[in-house]
Amino acid sequence: MTTVSIEADIKIKWPDGHISYSPGSPEELAIIGIDLLVKDLGTEAARSFIDQIFEKHSRTGHSR
Repeated sequence: MTTVSIEADIKIKWPDGHISYSPGSPEELAIIGIDLLVKDLGTEAARSFIDQIFEKHSRTGHSR
């Protein structure tokens, strides 16, 4: 398994404020992304979107 580290500054602007994230790993980045999807799309639409990504990767053989 490959070790990946991430150096990023993510700034999110909402109508009522803003927030910043600095993920250091793919897992932390995924949590941020999923949280944003749920806030933007709602739980079921976010789940459907994520399911599409998993399906795509299972077809291309990228699953482990």
